[in-house]
Amino acid sequence: MTKRLGGRSVSDIGLGTWGMGGWQTADKTNDSTCVDAIRYAVSRGINVIDTAEMYGAGHTEEIVAKAIEGVPREDVFIISKVWKTNLHLDSLIKSARASLRRLKTPYLDLYLIHWPNPSVPVSETIGAMEELLKQGLVRSIGVSNFDVEQLSDAMSASKYTDIAANQILYNYGTRGPEKDIIPFCEKNGVEVISYTPILKGKVSGFSELNKVAEKYNATAVQVALRYTMERSLPIPKSSSKSHIDMLIEGSRMELRKDDYEFLKSCLD
Repeated sequence: MTKRLGGRSVSDIGLGTWGMGGWQTADKTNDSTCVDAIRYAVSRGINVIDTAEMYGAGHTEEIVAKAIEGVPREDVFIISKVWKTNLHLDSLIKSARASLRRLKTPYLDLYLIHWPNPSVPVSETIGAMEELLKQGLVRSIGVSNFDVEQLSDAMSASKYTDIAANQILYNYGTRGPEKDIIPFCEKNGVEVISYTPILKGKVSGFSELNKVAEKYNATAVQVALRYTMERSLPIPKSSSKSHIDMLIEGSRMELRKDDYEFLKSCLD
């Protein structure tokens, strides 16, 4: 299963970094472990790395920079996100440049609006992001946590490029997106990126996942990940090499159509 994002072929799953290097504030306690985990994921073929300016108050981006140091820039696909308080034109441009400095990269492969902000006209925000495109500072733009109406407005505001992706909360226990936003994205060529795709590992309580997992000699987590891959590019977060191995193995499962439909029907 090959994914395309921002016009590029990318790995079937990405690596999320929320919590690496702190949450709302910087925490450098486990930096070396986080750096090693990202490096390991890249060495195993995961080339999509997702981060944001608000993760660890910017420190997470610095961790990503250290992790990919020495890796050819074209071998990784870096996503970052601008926080909802920085969506006016000048603030957004400033945020993007700050992210680039922390990431030590000349451009972002994909830049997302982290959350919608109804107090800022989406036309102004999209205009600022398209200015970044013109300057070569980002290669593609998108949104995160946008519903159908908000995404439609963003698409209408975009004059020079397409909205490449919408990053949303989507997992086996959170199926609401299958009813509206995912079909809308599929219809309009917007890639769905799913965060928290394995419900932070808390999927063993779903008996149907365990039932299917037994058939594949897999775990419920692997089946849950593979389920989300049918309609999204999942970006699970992990700082453990063994867990990363498990996720990669799950992403390579050939989930039969009848098993997917069985899982889908259990929550309909």
